[in-house]
Amino acid sequence: MELVIYGMLIATSVIGVAFIVERAFALRWNKVVPPPIATAVESCLTPEDVPMLRRVCEQYKSPLSRLLLLAAERLSWPKDDNVDALQTRARHEIVRLERGLVVLEIIVGIAPLLGLVGTIVGMMTLFSDIGAELNDASRLAQGIALILNATLLGLLIAIPSLIAWSYFSKKVEVFAVEMEALCSEFVRRQYEGAK
Repeated sequence: MELVIYGMLIATSVIGVAFIVERAFALRWNKVVPPPIATAVESCLTPEDVPMLRRVCEQYKSPLSRLLLLAAERLSWPKDDNVDALQTRARHEIVRLERGLVVLEIIVGIAPLLGLVGTIVGMMTLFSDIGAELNDASRLAQGIALILNATLLGLLIAIPSLIAWSYFSKKVEVFAVEMEALCSEFVRRQYEGAK
């Protein structure tokens, strides 16, 4: 039983580290909101500037570029319809950015519980052996070691996962606000210029 608990804790740890590393690479600023695209949005003042923005967006593939390309393709639509389509696509992009965060959230919840299961198994081992062999200090120490190790491992897995989950969740929120601001600015300028 001890091996199963330790195996589950190790598997949880490996999965957590894998998702932390993957999200760290996926949620880099240059990958989500590339500075050249932000600069191009600032320079895109009229409908004549849209082809330049399209070229930059096609060169720097990102969630922001996909949103801007969608808005640029629909400039012939009424503004409200374009904004609605943009908001729908933005929700899809945010979901893609949040991919994997639910796994970290689950790990935050289950790692301490797995540690608690190890604690219970250690206590069961400890108390079952106390009646049979009162004089065997090594069995007593083994039970206490399992209790402490399982609890410690559960917490050592949960704490970094909680930190990563909180950090990445906030980072996605910041990306969402930045992308919304840039897309709103682009749409506002294009429809003002069309008047």
